[in-house]
Amino acid sequence: MKKQIAILRGINVGGKRKILMADLKELFVDLGFEDIQTYIQSGNVMFNSNEKKDNILIADEIEQSIFKEYGFTVPVIVISVNELNKAIAENPFFKKDSIDIDRLHLTFLKEFPETEKLQNIKSYNYSPDKYEIKERNVFIYCSAKYSDSKLTNTFFESKLKVSATTRNWKTVISLSELSKSN
Repeated sequence: MKKQIAILRGINVGGKRKILMADLKELFVDLGFEDIQTYIQSGNVMFNSNEKKDNILIADEIEQSIFKEYGFTVPVIVISVNELNKAIAENPFFKKDSIDIDRLHLTFLKEFPETEKLQNIKSYNYSPDKYEIKERNVFIYCSAKYSDSKLTNTFFESKLKVSATTRNWKTVISLSELSKSN
């Protein structure tokens, strides 16, 4: 069994695209996943899978199932627990002095962006906010609130042409800790 995490974008925000966590858990059961655990209402689902498919295909199946059940599209990104822990270990902002973790965020990308898109995005500088892209992760440091930053899901999706969703660093760490207890 492979321990994985599905990260859903934009559910239960402002009363829109509402999905109860108990119902989401049941949807994962119906898809054949096991040991399902949800974390907060924003759509973080930890599960075990013996699927041989890659994470993009699993994410697509979850998206289709949500659409069939609820009638709206929810972008889903699936990562392994190992990928999450690797991202935590590779956060480039921890190499800098006195980092406030309340200012750190991690944007998960559904796919690897094309090399050309990665080169083009380097020309964007929204200082004092900073970002660094490594594989399917965008590490973000916001000088103030994330909600005031231009480094949003929409920005990265439009520039990289891949689905994206962001979690604050405390949620990222909590998901890692949850994976150890499950």
